[in-house]
Amino acid sequence: MTQSQIIDSLVAGNDKFVSDKAEGGLRNETRRNELVTGQNPDTIVLSCADSRVVPELAFDKGLGELFVVRVAGNIANTDSIASIEYAVAHLGSQVIVVLGHQSCGAVTAAVNGGDNGYNLNHLLCQITPAVEASEKGADVNDVVKKNAELNAEELVKRSNIISDAVNSGKVKVVSAYYNLDSGKVDFL
Repeated sequence: MTQSQIIDSLVAGNDKFVSDKAEGGLRNETRRNELVTGQNPDTIVLSCADSRVVPELAFDKGLGELFVVRVAGNIANTDSIASIEYAVAHLGSQVIVVLGHQSCGAVTAAVNGGDNGYNLNHLLCQITPAVEASEKGADVNDVVKKNAELNAEELVKRSNIISDAVNSGKVKVVSAYYNLDSGKVDFL
């Protein structure tokens, strides 16, 4: 499939999910056996770790179709970038979706500030650029969208593997926003 067809497939799968008509295919013994010897997901999703956001369900995809990397705030940090590099370099993935979501707790914590302890403060400081790039007093969901956009840019800036793939046309990076209330994914 082309990158446009892959994105169209994600949109179509999300439409099925939103309308409660998800097919839930490729989730059986036959599919598990097909994947024992390897995988070739065409899409990578950098998603928040939030339990309410499940990319495989939101896009109505089955086993082996998505390479999902999850971290609070869907941030492009060293580990998430390395995981994505693996899928680009070794699995032939063609589309990377950075998926933020409505009412993200990590973004809310970054907006609110304060001391959340060493580890969480370290994670939240990586969301600070989105807070600073947003209008003062911006709604947290606007900051979530900005965070997804900035992290999509970070993937290309911080990785030669990803930037080379993007520059050669082998990979397309897009940002998106998951609406918790409807399940709809808006590509930004």
